[in-house]
Amino acid sequence: MQRFCLQQVKVLKLPRLIFLLALNGTLAGCYPLHAMHGHFDLMARRQPFDDLVADPATPETLKSRLERVAVTREFASRELALPDNGSYRSYAGLNGNYPVWSVWITPEFDLAPRESCFPVVGCVPYRGYYSKRSAEQYAKRFRSAGDDVMVGGVTAYSTLGYFDDPVTSAMLRLPEEQLAGLIFHELAHQVVYVKNDATFNESFARAVEIEGTLRWLDSRQDHQGLARYRAALARADAFYASVIATRDALANLYAGTLDAEAKRQAKQKIIEALRETHRRRKLQDPAWSSYDPWFADDINNAKLAAVSIYFDDVAMFRALLEETRGDFGNFYAAVRSLAGKSK
Repeated sequence: MQRFCLQQVKVLKLPRLIFLLALNGTLAGCYPLHAMHGHFDLMARRQPFDDLVADPATPETLKSRLERVAVTREFASRELALPDNGSYRSYAGLNGNYPVWSVWITPEFDLAPRESCFPVVGCVPYRGYYSKRSAEQYAKRFRSAGDDVMVGGVTAYSTLGYFDDPVTSAMLRLPEEQLAGLIFHELAHQVVYVKNDATFNESFARAVEIEGTLRWLDSRQDHQGLARYRAALARADAFYASVIATRDALANLYAGTLDAEAKRQAKQKIIEALRETHRRRKLQDPAWSSYDPWFADDINNAKLAAVSIYFDDVAMFRALLEETRGDFGNFYAAVRSLAGKSK
């Protein structure tokens, strides 16, 4: 199987990034071929917004949504100093619900996710697949070995600016302010990306997402939207605080001397306490039901790790933005300087 993969890599005329990914993976089975096929299939689906809007066959609802997205995309570069390139100026309809499925894996009694490493992008705490079936196949052997596993659909698709990433049909399912924030988030990865530090990258991008969405709503004078978004941010902060408390409790448990079965039982009690916190919050405020999908599935180390990657350093980056007086150009310069320092 490995030989077959290597032969395929030699035949294809690939962009440098994809070739490096393929070369890196030749000793690890056919994952690179899966990645190449999925990537090129998605890229082939791209259609420029202008072409779709001008096409009489395009449904009016899609035309209207794409026109609004185009305005948001211009706002991103004009007001947030995000890259003015071809990313998120084309549309790709998907066959499934998501463009990519990510697999997060941790040991049963450890909060640190297992990493997958690649050229250019470095090591990341997950592995992405272009089909749920492939993701589940990869996850199966780790589940069988007793690891904690999370397989989740990923709404957005980013190649860090190496390609012009499209707005997908999965993204258009989101409410407008969430879609705007997602575009700001993904474009932020093209501004600063630190190899081998997912927490830095995702926390920085989320800080841009938050401030960008606040300014975008304000520019539209959408006062109700602003109030709604600020309330959602407050819930997100409270949710994250609960996740951190849960992770701290689990870390103390895992560092202890209990045997494996006792740790399993204690682990489930800690996780059940997190669920109970969510149930109480919903009784006080029905808006907390927006977190029901997260709580509906299995909660384990891998799922908690995924939350932390996206939240751990957000407060630091938001404080840095405030220190630079909200000027995104100065903020990005400060973040680049920070990126050059050690953890």
